[in-house]
Amino acid sequence: MNKALRKPLIAGNWKMNKTPSEAVALVEEIKAAAGRETTVAVTVCPPFTALDRVGRLLEGTTLALGAQNMSGEASGAFTGEVSAAMLRELFVTQVILGHSERRTLYGEKDEVINKKVLAALSASLKPILCVGETLQEREAGQTLIVVGAQLTAGLKGVGSAQAEQVVIAYEPVWAIGTGKVATTAQAQEVHAFIRAELAKLFGKATADKIRILYGGSMKPANASELLAQPDIDGGLIGGAALEAGPFLALVDAARKG
Repeated sequence: MNKALRKPLIAGNWKMNKTPSEAVALVEEIKAAAGRETTVAVTVCPPFTALDRVGRLLEGTTLALGAQNMSGEASGAFTGEVSAAMLRELFVTQVILGHSERRTLYGEKDEVINKKVLAALSASLKPILCVGETLQEREAGQTLIVVGAQLTAGLKGVGSAQAEQVVIAYEPVWAIGTGKVATTAQAQEVHAFIRAELAKLFGKATADKIRILYGGSMKPANASELLAQPDIDGGLIGGAALEAGPFLALVDAARKG
């Protein structure tokens, strides 16, 4: 397994936090410290309302702009939705899709998420596709079954050439915002399984290039151990992304590998 093929990625998912002015203040801090970062790919995903202002701030830096969701539809009578084209015009390059909160709180099914993945790719947006099991599913021994099913369904219709543009985020639902963290061995086991499934779908050469992030309460205290694992290529960061200090510490941990 050649981890050198994959530049580590630290992506901050701010969720429904930060007004536009607060977003600007946070990004200014991140930009000052990591605006020229080249060893680690760094993405910030503010709420829709802050994308425009944050995007302007990121111009001329190595930092990338991500969105937290998007519609699978191109345009039309879909009140409250945001399309891929709208995101592209704001210089968004990545988009989080299928986050567990979208699945559990808003009832998004694999078919809906797959439509969004295909729409993102057709608009040259890089999807960060989230997969993961609930505590009940883990305790029932269904982790790999659930993750495998979400992965296969989410990537239906994606070709091998497109697959390299996709990032997978494994987020054990029971570890999001709870302070619980999968053990390093548990996390690596699922990441290795995901890479094996990607190899079945797209071939080993492509699977070796796809980044798989850990998305379950990664913090500066546990990041180094997690990021040292052969199949963990970075983190989809929630709580620790809302302050510059902890977020930059995670970027530093990824840099050290």
